[in-house]
Amino acid sequence: MNPPKTALRHHAVAIIANPSSGTNANDEEAISRALDGLGEGARLYRWSPGADITDTVKQALDDGAELVVAAGGDGTAMAVAGALVGQEVPMAVLPLGTFNFFARGLQLSEDPKQAAIEIREGEAHAIRVGMVNGQVFLNNASLGIYPAILKAREDIYARWGRRRIVAHWSVVRTFFRFQRPMHLRLRTDGLDMARRTPLVFVARSAYQLDTFGLDGTEVISEDGFAVLIAKGESRRDLFRLAWRLVRKQAQRGRDYDLLAAREVEISTAQRRTLLAFDGEKRRLEGPFTFSMTSEPLWIVAPPAAGKEEAA
Repeated sequence: MNPPKTALRHHAVAIIANPSSGTNANDEEAISRALDGLGEGARLYRWSPGADITDTVKQALDDGAELVVAAGGDGTAMAVAGALVGQEVPMAVLPLGTFNFFARGLQLSEDPKQAAIEIREGEAHAIRVGMVNGQVFLNNASLGIYPAILKAREDIYARWGRRRIVAHWSVVRTFFRFQRPMHLRLRTDGLDMARRTPLVFVARSAYQLDTFGLDGTEVISEDGFAVLIAKGESRRDLFRLAWRLVRKQAQRGRDYDLLAAREVEISTAQRRTLLAFDGEKRRLEGPFTFSMTSEPLWIVAPPAAGKEEAA
């Protein structure tokens, strides 16, 4: 498969900004610096809250964009990726979010102008990304306590603003409200099992697993899902697990089980369950079916990251 050429050889670059960009002065300055780094052919597109980002991506492609840059956090990158899977036009990420796991996994600088330069000098690589019930995700999807944390975080952000300390407080608040683990049935590559757990975490990001000292990176390198099933029955168990995660001391077998799979189906006792994917959340009817996209996504990575990936 021949990789598409990047914007270094072409000049039509579309930057698609998160809806919050433009209301945040720091984000506005970051986008301005990135535009300088990408050159004269760079054009900014904004998508408004509630709008389908696919329409914005289509408009950029109709305008002749030969590289699409997602400017925002993991949720923005996921949305743009969903519109570009199967397209020959490559995608890059300008990290402006709270955590930026996907951009960090690409070894992109968090300085916007330097990241833009790295994108211009980078090469496109084909990757396969995860899907759950038709929704593309880049880092992870999960059921249980983590989606509840995201819901609490959204409420706290609305009151106190988007800061990392606020994100951490949402974890504490959700743990105190925890009642009981979920009852699930899982089918992984044909293997059936029943589990009682506060969290199922389906990962596609080796960088995110490394960040928390979790096993499963070798599963992802082999183009599979690392399915982590947390162990815990009480609030105390959750706080203990969170502390071990922060200290990178969580152990497979004691704190979680790990399954390797290319296809996963999860059924819950509830008719509708809150599902999280790359920092976003949605309440959906199960069962939840995880699979890889049949077509690739072309991702631009800095030269050093590309050489490391090839090795």
